[in-house]
Amino acid sequence: MIDDQPIIGEAVRRLIEEESDISFHFCSDPTQAIQIALEVKPTVILQDLVMPDIDGLMLLRWFRSHPETRDVPVVVLSAKEEPEFKAEAFAQGANDYLIKLPDPIELIARIRYHSRAYSNLRALVEATTAAQVQTQKLEKALQDLQQTQAQLIQTEKLSSLGQMLAGIAHEINNPVNFLHGNLKHVDEYVHDLLDMLGAYQAAFPEPPELVQQKMDAIDLEFVASDLPKTVASMKIGTDRIREIVLSLRNFSRLDGSECKAVNIHEGLDSTLLILNHRTKAGISITKEYGDLPLVECFPSQLNQVFMNILNNAMDALLEQEDAERSKTILIRTMVLEGDRVRISIKDNGPGIPEEIRAKVFAPFFTTKPINQGTGLGLAISQQIIEKHQGQIQIWSEPNQGTEFWIDLQTHPAQVSAAA
Repeated sequence: MIDDQPIIGEAVRRLIEEESDISFHFCSDPTQAIQIALEVKPTVILQDLVMPDIDGLMLLRWFRSHPETRDVPVVVLSAKEEPEFKAEAFAQGANDYLIKLPDPIELIARIRYHSRAYSNLRALVEATTAAQVQTQKLEKALQDLQQTQAQLIQTEKLSSLGQMLAGIAHEINNPVNFLHGNLKHVDEYVHDLLDMLGAYQAAFPEPPELVQQKMDAIDLEFVASDLPKTVASMKIGTDRIREIVLSLRNFSRLDGSECKAVNIHEGLDSTLLILNHRTKAGISITKEYGDLPLVECFPSQLNQVFMNILNNAMDALLEQEDAERSKTILIRTMVLEGDRVRISIKDNGPGIPEEIRAKVFAPFFTTKPINQGTGLGLAISQQIIEKHQGQIQIWSEPNQGTEFWIDLQTHPAQVSAAA
């Protein structure tokens, strides 16, 4: 409390001295008020309006301009009852106005009300700030991950990339869970504050004109309805990051089988068998297999490539607007010169625009809706093929379908899981 009359401070102290949950500090010199407030860290400030050394309104402006006290509730305790004094006090940032000396029951109730509101506000701000800090850290971690992953793709370090992603996924998982868990508390705080606001509005259906103007200026009704939606959107975002982390973990486990000579057609057929349920939506599969020799490779990884490309082709066919148009996928294999083989997978879907075609192998790039794609499938496929010393290419034109060519050496030199 700041008042130039110590007798007033003593009177207020006696009014609340039996309240064990209220700690009272008095300052008779307004010039020392800011410094004392910084030391005491009050949850409510009581101050006089008319003081000889410093005008009470000026002191109020000081409180509102200082970062440590700008949100602390200020209750003006003054002998001035004229409306213009009250209006000016509220205009300068006062939260309440009482005529001294007020009834002790009312004074204590107001102190507790403002203190509780300030404590809730601080808790909400701290939780929100922590969430923002964690979000920024996650964004930076994901940006670093994208850059590092792109470098490893270019240098054909699939195994190193898998190990790194496993570690990064583990590190990201902790702050994500922290953020995800705190959002529950933020949501509770938001609803508590909105409930408190609703109770206040119910108790005071006709607020002062200044308060009504402020409510209109910030569009209080919109803020109250949009704030829970914003928190819900943040939760969706953390859920999405957790899904990406899971994808990274799965990706880091791709290297597991041994390199051996296999029949490529068997890998294609087993992949088609797994995807058989998707072809029941009207997709026709045509196979034109050539007489291929055995190819030395990591079969589980090569099957992953077939799975990614075929899945994308089926997605494109099922999403095309012309429902009457046939849906077909043509798979061809052939022998090329130089001890090489080619696997071609072609669909007659809507095709890929040129501006998107250049990005299809970029990590995390996807045209699929949220929660339906991570943007890692084709990036992983390119890594696997290049690790096998092969090539993967794409050909596509709008309304003319899309075709992937996979060229492999039948006997690549020194292919290993840790390439």
